Amino acid sequence: MELRVGARVARLSYNCDLLFRIIEIRDVDGVKKVLLYGEDMRLIADAPYSDLKLIDDIEQKRYMTEELAKQESSFSLFKQDYHLTREKSEYLATNGYQGEYEFFQMPGKVLHLDGDPTYLKKCLSLYEKIGVPVYGVHCNEKEMPERIGGLIEKIRPDILVITGHDAYSKSKGKVSDLKAYRHSRHFVRTVMEARKKVPNLDQLVIFAGACQSHFESLIRAGANFASSPSRVNIHALDPVYIVAKISFTPFMDHINVWDVVRNTLTGQKGLGGIETKGVLRTGMPFNRYND
Repeated sequence: MELRVGARVARLSYNCDLLFRIIEIRDVDGVKKVLLYGEDMRLIADAPYSDLKLIDDIEQKRYMTEELAKQESSFSLFKQDYHLTREKSEYLATNGYQGEYEFFQMPGKVLHLDGDPTYLKKCLSLYEKIGVPVYGVHCNEKEMPERIGGLIEKIRPDILVITGHDAYSKSKGKVSDLKAYRHSRHFVRTVMEARKKVPNLDQLVIFAGACQSHFESLIRAGANFASSPSRVNIHALDPVYIVAKISFTPFMDHINVWDVVRNTLTGQKGLGGIETKGVLRTGMPFNRYND
């Protein structure tokens, strides 16, 4: 078996539980080491060459079928939630359906920074499917703190997503030690830089983090929502479901954290946050000449 960069593999020592793609193969003191990115989980990992199993087309199809089923289930729950929110907005805008008022809605605009171009592409596709206005940027996690200020000034988003890859390494320190994480410190610095531009937690809603990220530090830095409270892996699409809920919730309504997390693919072990206002704004009259 010869492994190449870009190949899909799984780790034998973890019973092939997750699908990865190979990013880099290097020689360390005569031993081949492989850098892996999770195919659907926002996890970065190192593995010995000998611990990897090449996943053929048939097995990849099986992984993809299971993955799509989970995504469709989550999307279905989100749609139900969205329709309930839409009906509530329509009821209020029409004075309890007593008038035939025509109204329009302005969902919150998202700036999404992602350390992985493949994940970013998947997320942008889901944003489009849901109907969330978004500006996506692929950016190395280490470069995010320097770039975020200019991007906020340029895009002026209502919601900011700071994500990519992360991982906790027990050999580098305790769970509470920020330096034991691959990219958490970069996410923390990026959140802090964003808060210098927009300090108010309701004027700019921030989601930050990836797999196993240092949840407490991200919240303290100024994130409204973050990963990962139990240091578990999070799904690549989880940030989209979180910010979509915020984007379509009226700005007069407060969002309970559970209401945001419940339709994600990972759930409360991987995602958490603080009470936050929605950012959707409803207006009238609706101008049909703009159709």
